[in-house]
Amino acid sequence: MVEGVGDHGCEYMTGGVVVVLGSTGVNFAAGMSGGVAYVYDENELFDTKCNLDMVDLESVVHAADILALKMLIEKHYDYTRSTRAKFILDNWQTQLPMFVKVMPIDYKRVLERMAQEEAMDTDSVSATEEVYAAGKVLEELIK
Repeated sequence: MVEGVGDHGCEYMTGGVVVVLGSTGVNFAAGMSGGVAYVYDENELFDTKCNLDMVDLESVVHAADILALKMLIEKHYDYTRSTRAKFILDNWQTQLPMFVKVMPIDYKRVLERMAQEEAMDTDSVSATEEVYAAGKVLEELIK
């Protein structure tokens, strides 16, 4: 959690979460291959400062992202009494759209693939459980 960063912020980042509550310099996210960054883009110029070779910029719209971001800012405020964090929290509904989620493209693909595999495993378990339950019913009918 920082309130601003110079040139090359999150360069070669491989994991974790970064929240920037202020401006950034140029070449942000160059070589970023993992993790997630949330950048408060109150001037709507961040896309001109971010190195988009390996990352996509997204709006913060998913419930899990919104919750995580808000909790991190709340912790930052609790620890620092930051006036910037307080302003954002006090005006959450209007300030949330000012955040940009920086997500490495390949990292996002891996996370999506893992979620698909997890869903398939859940589907397989459910199908197996259904077959097992049907077998038990059949056994009872045969008795």
